Amino acid sequence: MKMSGPLRLRRRFLAESLTASLGILAAGEFTRWTGSPKSQEHPKEERGGEEVAPAEDLMREHGVLNRILLIYEESQRRLRAPKADLDPVVLASAAGIIQHFIEEYHEKLEEDYLFPRFEKAGRLVDLVTTLRTQHRAGRIVTARILALAKPAGLRDPGERHKLDRALGEFVRMYRPHEAREDTVLFPAFREIVSAHEYAALGEDFEDKEHELFGKQGFEGIIEKTASLEKQLGIYELSQFTPHS
Repeated sequence: MKMSGPLRLRRRFLAESLTASLGILAAGEFTRWTGSPKSQEHPKEERGGEEVAPAEDLMREHGVLNRILLIYEESQRRLRAPKADLDPVVLASAAGIIQHFIEEYHEKLEEDYLFPRFEKAGRLVDLVTTLRTQHRAGRIVTARILALAKPAGLRDPGERHKLDRALGEFVRMYRPHEAREDTVLFPAFREIVSAHEYAALGEDFEDKEHELFGKQGFEGIIEKTASLEKQLGIYELSQFTPHS
């Protein structure tokens, strides 16, 4: 039987409406089993964690580095006093954070994920070369600090001088090093990778962090650093405020 024009339109409308309804139901069932679409796009939020961009993550880690540099400077002040009132265990623990968190993790991320991309893109190659060289130099100085941060070394004036010098070399190099990364390298990184690649790196960084440092990750390192600051009496921020 040949259908009239209005009847054909009505049947077509009903068929399309049924298809759309089935699609909505299927999508709802899929979401019920796999999570909301938003949680699929942002897996960190699904895990209940804070989503941090790669550059921001690296800058936060520079905050840890800066706090260790303050510990190094306080250690230098104490080494130069007539009586070296410095617990070598505290200094060795600070150098251990530098070695394991900064050098073996943070700098490894830069060397594996950032530096090669800049070199491939032909961007900031001279800067990247200098940063690599300073990473190597920093590891040598850290090993020297760990070797000298011992009770016997603190009792010997010559060894104290060597330790003071090593701490000074490290601080002098890393203040401009991290400043150049924060203000030049990290901002430029977003320009040489796609949005998808940038987001994926954030996930990779967080996974690596928890793989190496456990569930607490960055927060655990902050707690350890704060504990060392308290032992040296430099934890309270207000004490650095000038009163003149």
